[in-house]
Amino acid sequence: MSRVIHHRYDFVLLFDVQDGNPNGDPDAGNLPRIDAETGKGLVTDVCLKRKVRNYVGLKHGEQPPYEIYVKEKAVLNSQHERAYVAIGAEDALKDDKKRKGGEKVGEARDWMCMNFFDVRTFGAVMSTGINCGQVRGPVQMTFARSVDPIVTLEHSITRMAVATVAEAEKQSGDNRTMGRKFTVPYGLYAAHGFVSAPLATQTGFSEDDLSLLWEALNNMFEHDRSAARGMMATRKLVVFEHESNMGNAPAHALFERVQMRLKDGITAPRSFDEYDVRVNSDNLPNGVSILGV
Repeated sequence: MSRVIHHRYDFVLLFDVQDGNPNGDPDAGNLPRIDAETGKGLVTDVCLKRKVRNYVGLKHGEQPPYEIYVKEKAVLNSQHERAYVAIGAEDALKDDKKRKGGEKVGEARDWMCMNFFDVRTFGAVMSTGINCGQVRGPVQMTFARSVDPIVTLEHSITRMAVATVAEAEKQSGDNRTMGRKFTVPYGLYAAHGFVSAPLATQTGFSEDDLSLLWEALNNMFEHDRSAARGMMATRKLVVFEHESNMGNAPAHALFERVQMRLKDGITAPRSFDEYDVRVNSDNLPNGVSILGV
């Protein structure tokens, strides 16, 4: 792998949804997440990281050093056990005290970072059962928030089949069942992210990993299609690079340079073209540049 990154990065991710549900809330009947006070839509950081993980897993076929630790049906302690076997510490697995906090924990942690992309990128708590320590990831993301308030629509749908014979008998010859689907007609969302060089040194997050992260953020919706997320796309990724590893300017001051506004006369946006997106690159702080990724 390439060398560990030595610059700090802050980024703004703009993506949109049309006639879809970008992130349903299971505690609200799968309604699109919303800020009740402002009416603006929300997408969780966990949702966005999931899409990055899925993209990397698809591209690299779940092979080291790009395996994915947090994935569907994963048994996390089984992955921890792999680490102990790989470093030649099988005996520690037989000793309850050693596998929960023995001298091999650090080596096991390093093996997990080396083999799993999402561990060395986002971090992980790997102290459940078989202890591989804890990793504070260099890449962190915020909730995404829509630029303007969204409208949630509810649609009645029908299914022309039932799941069981008993259901069919209750329908008296008509197998149609009713359901509900929730969509956002249109929403442009902005998320913010941070990449720490000092933390990257601890996990081994490299220049190649960084390039893969940018690639995943730009393309993750292309492989996440479903009936609820058919028209979602990354519209812009603005990356601020700092010369120093600790940073040359506050992140919030850089984020304020990315402005999204509705064009004149537009009150109910239904496409990205109805927004004016501008990035102010004038008089950037010393040591900060904007990357084209």
